[in-house]
Amino acid sequence: MKAATVQEIKKELGNLEPSQVQGVCLRLARFKKENKELLTYLLFEANDEHGYVENVKRETTEQFVELSNLSVYFVKKSLRRILRMVNRQIKYSGLPATDLALRIHFCQQIKEAELPIGKSAVLVNLYQQQLKKLTWHKANWKKISNTTINLK
Repeated sequence: MKAATVQEIKKELGNLEPSQVQGVCLRLARFKKENKELLTYLLFEANDEHGYVENVKRETTEQFVELSNLSVYFVKKSLRRILRMVNRQIKYSGLPATDLALRIHFCQQIKEAELPIGKSAVLVNLYQQQLKKLTWHKANWKKISNTTINLK
């Protein structure tokens, strides 16, 4: 089965009644955790971006607390899991300011946790990739700053 284009889906959703659109959204939410998380963001958290960023930062900090006495292997696994969560939250928001705030917080948490980054090339590369993304944002800040919000 070939998937329809976004334009076709938009047109078809415009033809449906509100109750049918609600049914489609609820059915979509049942299939995948990411769909449910995205709908949660769009319906409940998109109007308070600052609160959303603070909530994600709090979750990230809580996950970093659990990393204190783990071996390098488990630190790698845990950092990847945390980074996947952060990237997913960034994707939901789509705002460059949110992206920047969450990546900076992630890098700060790595530094504050004093993790054995130097013992693993994978961890060094993971950290360097985040710094590279932050550098890209810095280089392109003038282009994207028109779409930002005040994240304090």
